[in-house]
Amino acid sequence: MTRIATFNVNGVNGRLPVLIKWLGRTDFDIVCLQELKTSDEKFPAEAIRNAGYGAIWQGQKSYNGVAILARGKEPLERRRGLPGDPDDTHSRYLEAEVDGIVVGCLYLPNGNPAPGPKFDYKLRWFNRLISYGQLLLRQGVPSVLCGDYNVVPTPIDAVVPRRWLGDAVYFPESRQAYAQMLDGGWIDGVRRIHPEKGVYTYWNFSYQGGYDRSSGLRMDHLLVSPSVSDRLCDAGVDADVRGWEKPSDHAPAWIELDGSGKHTT
Repeated sequence: MTRIATFNVNGVNGRLPVLIKWLGRTDFDIVCLQELKTSDEKFPAEAIRNAGYGAIWQGQKSYNGVAILARGKEPLERRRGLPGDPDDTHSRYLEAEVDGIVVGCLYLPNGNPAPGPKFDYKLRWFNRLISYGQLLLRQGVPSVLCGDYNVVPTPIDAVVPRRWLGDAVYFPESRQAYAQMLDGGWIDGVRRIHPEKGVYTYWNFSYQGGYDRSSGLRMDHLLVSPSVSDRLCDAGVDADVRGWEKPSDHAPAWIELDGSGKHTT
């Protein structure tokens, strides 16, 4: 059994107590983190190691940043950054091999305000991801592309879809790019297990404390290659983490793979 999770921590040092508590209560084999908001040298590698995980990371001061954690071992780094734009300095993509699975951890640009230059960058980055994703599929290796995609794929992925009509995460172009990933052969792990259920991974911060449950969105995704989808046996969101003290505005999403490669859903 292999369990893989993705979690936008919204500041790995500021939310470190939440992250360590969550790691201690779960038994995920592979964990992808986004929005580290820290430089490489300030990444809390020792605290994460003490929690039982080896890690690789690509930091960026104050913004972005991605990391891959593996329980009881060191992830084998394969790539930093997406191909296609040598001038792109954002720390948004990191890739490793863990237990024979290629894991890409991504933090896709938000794109707001949209339309505008930030949204244009989002779509260019998304197109690079689509192209690179096709390369991975052609290689035929078991692969998972997981992280904060900053896209709400369908109306079922928002508690109140109309609230987001003017937001880049719900723009038709964003949703079409995500659909293109699926059309190209990637499988949405959480949606495969929960085809008609409202599942959410993000909620707005509330000025009164807590969070606005009506703002729920699903925009943290785990896309798996066809060979991995054959092993998919469970998926979900640890939504309770969103209600902990000083939480991220995201909750961890996860998938569970059996070991046989013969499971059908």
